[in-house]
Amino acid sequence: MKILLIDDDEKLGRLIRDYLEPMGFAVEVAHSGQVGLEIALQGEFDAILLDVMLPEIDGFEVLRQLRQHSQVPVLMFTARGDETDRIVGLEMGADDYLPKTFSSRELLARLRAVIRRSKMVDNESSVLPVEGDSGSMICIADLVIDSATRSVNQGGDILALTAIEFDLLLAMVENCGRILSRDRLLDLVAGRDYTVFDRSIDVHISSLRRKLNDNPKAPRYIKTVRSAGYMFIKSISASQ
Repeated sequence: MKILLIDDDEKLGRLIRDYLEPMGFAVEVAHSGQVGLEIALQGEFDAILLDVMLPEIDGFEVLRQLRQHSQVPVLMFTARGDETDRIVGLEMGADDYLPKTFSSRELLARLRAVIRRSKMVDNESSVLPVEGDSGSMICIADLVIDSATRSVNQGGDILALTAIEFDLLLAMVENCGRILSRDRLLDLVAGRDYTVFDRSIDVHISSLRRKLNDNPKAPRYIKTVRSAGYMFIKSISASQ
């Protein structure tokens, strides 16, 4: 598996490469945001390890520009362990987050998890029928959700959802009218393989709402049930 590490800490870069390469990873390293972005856009990688604090352009800007062209899994680092950094990164499309005090074993576990989820998406898209199979589609109001191609069409526009955003939307739609706790949602989207911590599930839901143009104060799709979880609104019930 091919990994791109974008980090200006050369010593850390060597340590990560020396640890991951015997585990079956080919690691390419870039030490600035601009160079890392150019390499990321030109090459094909199974995942990108991205530091927040970078020279030239920071990790958030690298992620923003990368997400305009690619959905490659991104695991972000930050030296500060700041909750704000974590939330911003997740909202911009990062797949996971690690403070820079991580252990090598935790890095490996999280890296394998984000790659595994990405491969699951690719495999599902390749084996499910994509033409003429209405059974793979769910139509709700102006949404058309196709589990075969893992795509969501809203009023004629294709939404650019991350893997977890699509899985969350599909899980809620398939349980329309039922309250799903955060733990239950994580169970439904990936079970034990999913590496999510704190309340980052809320960040993914918030990002999904934004892409759906769904106002949480007057929701059309996703309702927050205080102290319980989330529910896809039954008043616009699904037809499959």
